[in-house]
Amino acid sequence: MNKLTKVGCSALCGSLAAIASAHAGSLSVVGGADLTFTSLGDDVTGQPIGMGSNVTFKGSGELDNGWTFDLAIANANGAAYSAANVTITMGGLGKINLNQGNSGNGIQAYDDKMPTAWEEAAGAGLSGGVKRVYGVGKSQNIQYTTPVLGAGIIGTTIAVAYAHEVGATDVNDKGTKSADNESGAGYDATININPSMGTEILSGLNLFVGGSVIESRKNSSVEEDEYQGVGGITYDIGPVSLGAQWSGLYSGHDNLNGGSHVYHTYKNHSFGVAFNVNDDLSVSYGEVQSRKAGYNGSDAQATGEAGRVVEVSSWQAAYTMGGASFRIADVKVDNNLWSAGTNRDATIISLGLAF
Repeated sequence: MNKLTKVGCSALCGSLAAIASAHAGSLSVVGGADLTFTSLGDDVTGQPIGMGSNVTFKGSGELDNGWTFDLAIANANGAAYSAANVTITMGGLGKINLNQGNSGNGIQAYDDKMPTAWEEAAGAGLSGGVKRVYGVGKSQNIQYTTPVLGAGIIGTTIAVAYAHEVGATDVNDKGTKSADNESGAGYDATININPSMGTEILSGLNLFVGGSVIESRKNSSVEEDEYQGVGGITYDIGPVSLGAQWSGLYSGHDNLNGGSHVYHTYKNHSFGVAFNVNDDLSVSYGEVQSRKAGYNGSDAQATGEAGRVVEVSSWQAAYTMGGASFRIADVKVDNNLWSAGTNRDATIISLGLAF
């Protein structure tokens, strides 16, 4: 009896070990640090030396039916937790993402797709106040992405994302959250197209468009709805990458008790060109123009900022040597923060280390 028990236990343990081995997932850790020195061309003073760091834990596994799952947990700049996402890839059915934190889902994935050697033109030291389009991307959200439709001919990918409360605090498992009067539901949809038509010359062409509707309620008497949109084109041919895009945001306040209507709009136009000199060295130039307009119900120019254009331009270069990258950016801003005649410039030198 004891012998049979031992044999049964051994067989069971062996089976469990085999099952665990067959379905074992993987875990990896990646991260890095960015050391920067920023020289401002105006009289602004402050600490010129900066450092950013990040560590991301990644796990993956496979289900019995061949579907796979991935988990990523990011910790940036000393924070105990920055963002997390789970992706379930369902073979030919597409994939589902559940995201917390700064996920890059929805139209946030396309807020600036211009080619660059290092950073976005309005993201390397000076932004000028350019209003970004994020949609539901910075809120806890769920997204479904189709598989590539018409691959090799006119490859199209469609994604839809939903956030129950945009801007609300993330909720952990089994948790709930009371309604927040300052945030409402958000809905994003994006389409990405690679119309290669089976030809090599068009294989580097990419078109994208997306939109977002965010419903918000400030209080019992004022309702605010926000609409965001983005669209653009990029083209890679040999060592050269080109791109142009537009994005816009409309934010309105309607007083439900019959008061005035207030709105603000932001319209952005960007372009960029990058050139890979070789496998290690790349250079780029990019520009962003952002126009602001507003109306407060009685004055067509709600603020003195209305109608002004912020212009940001940036030259950049990057050289990679193994796990280290040396980068430099020269950034100029006209009408900074929509203040007429307020111009700024900066030079940023960076050393990036990755593991």
